[in-house]
Amino acid sequence: MRPIRVLVVEDSLVFRELLVQNLNKDPAIEVVAVAKDPFEARDAILKYRPDVMTLDVELPRMNGIEFLRKLMPQYPIPVVVISALSDKVFEALNAGAVDFVAKPVSTGRAQIEDFIHNELSEKVKIASNVKTSNIKKTAMLQTAQQPTQLKDNNLIVAIGASTGGTEAIFSVVKDFGQDIPGVVIVQHMPPGFTEMYAKRLDSQCRVKVKEACTGDRVMRGQVLIAPGGDRHMRLVKVNGVYQVECRQGPKVNGHCPSVDELFYSVANAAGPHALGIILTGMGGDGAKGLLAMKKAGAQTIGQDESTCVVYGMPKVAYDIGAVKYQVRLDEIAKKTYTVLSKM
Repeated sequence: MRPIRVLVVEDSLVFRELLVQNLNKDPAIEVVAVAKDPFEARDAILKYRPDVMTLDVELPRMNGIEFLRKLMPQYPIPVVVISALSDKVFEALNAGAVDFVAKPVSTGRAQIEDFIHNELSEKVKIASNVKTSNIKKTAMLQTAQQPTQLKDNNLIVAIGASTGGTEAIFSVVKDFGQDIPGVVIVQHMPPGFTEMYAKRLDSQCRVKVKEACTGDRVMRGQVLIAPGGDRHMRLVKVNGVYQVECRQGPKVNGHCPSVDELFYSVANAAGPHALGIILTGMGGDGAKGLLAMKKAGAQTIGQDESTCVVYGMPKVAYDIGAVKYQVRLDEIAKKTYTVLSKM
């Protein structure tokens, strides 16, 4: 099997050389070209036809976000953004990047090499599995949902996602109204970025969105995003009221927070009063937890293959029988309301 052909776009000579040297140490990866700005990158794409591109957001002559907006319509290619702690990363994801990694704060060689081996290389491998036709697929416009008369006022909606999930979650949550039951979400993301992501969603959606803290009540018309880093988010019921706990713990399925941890807790706390939704992402995190929810009487939805950036987590969930309804991304919000109205 041939290695993944990578184009590295980075203006810092020192960091660029470290990226090339250390990515090439992985036998599954071959850096075929480098570029220090978007114009060199465009020429390299035409000449070398790489499988994946790594891209710094801050570049000379044209920033990475503008480059993505110009590039994607003509040359859809899986892009992994390397970014400092900034909400610009979400602009890059909206422009068509499939994933991102947080640029290491430390400038020490050992720390940078560790970052490349343990984080960037894995993201490149995941990106190589992305279907380019789904990299930037604008969801069909939906009419605003009308207030729904729910039979059960004690409902919970739990959502899990990974690669491609930031845009998929927005596609769903933007069509939720103030009538939606409390929503809890795990999106695999580095620490620091989840708070910015929650604030971005909050400014773009009709529902209130915030990064979760231990003790936060799960309320109608509000979305809680699990904090990235070393804490899992779980749903608990205290004196008849749903709350979340965000506590430190080891990685589950290679992730913290883990979708499985959330879904298992929802199965235990809410049982048949919950709806679980599993969206695009590599691997199988969330599949077993979604099955536990289904066995506890919950309703379940999985994103269909045709609209997934990576049909991994929803596929595993579907294959083990955890998904009751398989739905296109642009129809999930509507299906959510339909299912909730019958619960």
